[in-house]
Amino acid sequence: MTPHWARMFRGGVLAAAIAVIAAAPAARAEEIVVSNYGVSANGMPYAVALAKDFFKAEGANVTGILTSAGGGTTLRNMLAGSAPYAEVTPNAVVAAVQQGADLKIVSSNVLTVAEFVWVVKRDSPIKSVADLKGKKFAYTNPRSTSQGLATLVLQSGGLKTEDAELVKTGGFGEGIAALDAGLVDVAPMPEPVLSTFKDKYRIIASASESLPVLANVVGVVSESQAGAKADFIRAVIRARARAVAFMMEKPDEAGDIVAKVYNIDPEVGRSAVRFLVGSKTAGIPYWGQGAIHTDGLKRSLDLQKTIGAISGDFDVEKLVDTQFLPADAKFLK
Repeated sequence: MTPHWARMFRGGVLAAAIAVIAAAPAARAEEIVVSNYGVSANGMPYAVALAKDFFKAEGANVTGILTSAGGGTTLRNMLAGSAPYAEVTPNAVVAAVQQGADLKIVSSNVLTVAEFVWVVKRDSPIKSVADLKGKKFAYTNPRSTSQGLATLVLQSGGLKTEDAELVKTGGFGEGIAALDAGLVDVAPMPEPVLSTFKDKYRIIASASESLPVLANVVGVVSESQAGAKADFIRAVIRARARAVAFMMEKPDEAGDIVAKVYNIDPEVGRSAVRFLVGSKTAGIPYWGQGAIHTDGLKRSLDLQKTIGAISGDFDVEKLVDTQFLPADAKFLK
């Protein structure tokens, strides 16, 4: 039987999908597309930008946010609906470009994978990653980010991938349910699930401390629309950057905004935002404000290639277009 909290987690996805359907008649030119909006931490700045009217203040009349559970679906929604801007994982961009899509990465939005920690039961004998040898390590699905990160986590503890048994659970909620049932020994837990259940489990690894910088979410546009929508795209990027700055300055107020959109307890929203604005990986923050982090982007794509999420050759520099970014903030070192 699916645990109550797992049903709630799925319910957030369903609620977001219903919201998309309800918003369908709105002017498509004024909508943007964001993967996992209302569920995953990557989309939180957009909730703040909408609530604080940053889009309007910057000159972008964003009337709604379309969403989906995957990067490929998000891009199809973007292209089918002529949305000027989308936020997706970079591997989804590469896969689409390889299939002939005229896409360009125009902003680095999530610069690390700091939303991830790996947890065990409170009474588990596992104290560190080194103790995972011979243990069962949960991940969501083949070729998912969580699969690639599992390998990196094991390496951080001096282990090889084959030293542990990777177990596909189908989702983060299902992974935690498997942990509770004793079917796995360790499971990934992203925000905001972490802030919901952090007192129930013990963290043995965190991405911000154990993993390298991985630019995992980007802003993307269709080249065929970019010219006509250039001002709108620039305004969206500026508004999102303002939202990130607001979240760093007033995390609790931002957390309350996020809680309403994500249908979570206000304290969970505040905890998640505080955790993420305070998390840095090698000095790099979780939420970026647009500037491209080329090394992190390359590292993320290389990881996706090792797990088969993308294949073939690609030139990261050719995927990027910085014309929509401020002149003094095009690249992040």
